[in-house]
Amino acid sequence: MFRFIFICCLTLIGACEPSAKLVADKVFIGENIITMDKAMPSASAVAIKADEIIFVGSRDKVNTIVGDTTQIVELGDKALIPGFIDSHGHAAGLAAMMNFINASSPPVGPVENIDDILELLRERIEQSSASKIKWIVAYGYDDSLLAENRHPTRDDLDKVSKDKPIYLIHVSAHLGSANSAALAALGIDENTPNPEGGVFRRYPNSTKPNGVVEESASHMMMGSHLFSDLKNPLKLIETIDKTFEYIASFGVTTMQDGASDHRLVTALRAFDLVRNVPLDTVIFQAAKDGSMPLPLKKLQKKTDGTYRGNARLGGVKLILDGSPQGRTAWLTEPYHENPTGIDGPYSAYPTSKPALFKQTAKQLLQNRIPILVHANGDAAIDLAMDAVEEAFAGQAIPDHRSVIIHSQVMRPDQLERAAKLKMVPSFFVSHTFFWGDWHRKSFGEKRAAHISPAQSAINKGVHFTLHNDAPVVPPDMLHLMWTAVNRHTRSGFILGPDQRISPYNALYALTLGGAYQYFEEDIKGSLTVGKQADLVILDKNPLAIDPLKIKDIAVLETIAHGKTIFRL
Repeated sequence: MFRFIFICCLTLIGACEPSAKLVADKVFIGENIITMDKAMPSASAVAIKADEIIFVGSRDKVNTIVGDTTQIVELGDKALIPGFIDSHGHAAGLAAMMNFINASSPPVGPVENIDDILELLRERIEQSSASKIKWIVAYGYDDSLLAENRHPTRDDLDKVSKDKPIYLIHVSAHLGSANSAALAALGIDENTPNPEGGVFRRYPNSTKPNGVVEESASHMMMGSHLFSDLKNPLKLIETIDKTFEYIASFGVTTMQDGASDHRLVTALRAFDLVRNVPLDTVIFQAAKDGSMPLPLKKLQKKTDGTYRGNARLGGVKLILDGSPQGRTAWLTEPYHENPTGIDGPYSAYPTSKPALFKQTAKQLLQNRIPILVHANGDAAIDLAMDAVEEAFAGQAIPDHRSVIIHSQVMRPDQLERAAKLKMVPSFFVSHTFFWGDWHRKSFGEKRAAHISPAQSAINKGVHFTLHNDAPVVPPDMLHLMWTAVNRHTRSGFILGPDQRISPYNALYALTLGGAYQYFEEDIKGSLTVGKQADLVILDKNPLAIDPLKIKDIAVLETIAHGKTIFRL
């Protein structure tokens, strides 16, 4: 009750004359303040006290809450915006990969061909020869960008070592490649069957695995043995610190771990006692194979929306298919160009049992537990929508905000259905740059032009968000905004010009739109009196600059809960 009365008082302060008794900790003054608040779209001053915004308005009226201790920040040509909200990413995965070899292609990493990868592996083995690291792991390789246009195989990796296990994580994290020692370490050979929802690729006319693994088979490879160095508490703290700083450097003030474990919430709260957790973290419990991850009562108790130690369990993550860049996204119409070694019509496959997924989703939805559903291909999206429709059959659709993660190959009729079912597509629009040229080969020109159909979503009244799916691509929110506005591929081709959106709508999706997805629009997403003091200072105004230069804007400072957590 006290907080409610306090916020009401602050709202009056922001709209009318400030009270002389209130003294701001910090005041930002400038002509490039973007509030994202329709009630007050323009302002020349914003004031914060502790972890709340206490004033938004003109520079003339803010003077009465300036005291001797108030810090005045003159923005000049710089811009002030709400903190970016990560609508989907993998914070724990990003932390783990901080210690792996970066085998990404430019501009994320240095790799252009398979030999480049092998050289990086050799260097790591030389560096770690005297250490206790048992596995050599690299992440980010992209067969679509390698000169050879194929996945490295066990034969390639065996050139580096036949004794030390080596594993490469594909850029999508849905595939990978292992050497002979890694396969042997997990007992995988010609007699090993393909797991449910996954594939061990084989040599032609043979049952012998060639080292390339898909979906659930890659999950088997990515076991705890890959993260053994994080068992050292000091190494873990160092890695987490670096991860938070890295994410904050992109202006992110709320991050996600989407497919994790409820125990991470407990770990972060414990970590907060000894080392302040600077970013809000929303964690979604992974539902393996589409089954219920925890008893319903326990999930209900843990998903109460309360942050403790800046962490909370947001709901459950379910996975229905694979990755479009890996050509494992589940489609209703066959791929235009198949994965290597597959002949005839190919549409990929579901990674969870449809009946089990529907049963789990129904139980979660009927008990008001939020869900994120990984669905890239339109067949997977159909299944996600069927589950929601069946869960609420015979009743008015409640405000459930179930999220369709990625929503890449989303048909026009599915957008209309999303509006009807009150579902929230979260578009991985960075694909237009990173894999747009590849998707033109995979899906054909018409389907490729409609990936991440953000403008069509706006036209049909569908609430949507945008994300980077870090560490699949870096959590660079301004580059993400640039892709949504311009839709340029690596080659400079404009992929689906009719799906380009305005800079304002892109920024909305990254701020207030993200807050809406999390049911947090009352406390985050805009510069509004009474909301959490999450702010970002940019060197240029993203709504006033040439749209082609949005990706070049620098994040100068990130402020979360009223505290600076990154400064350039």
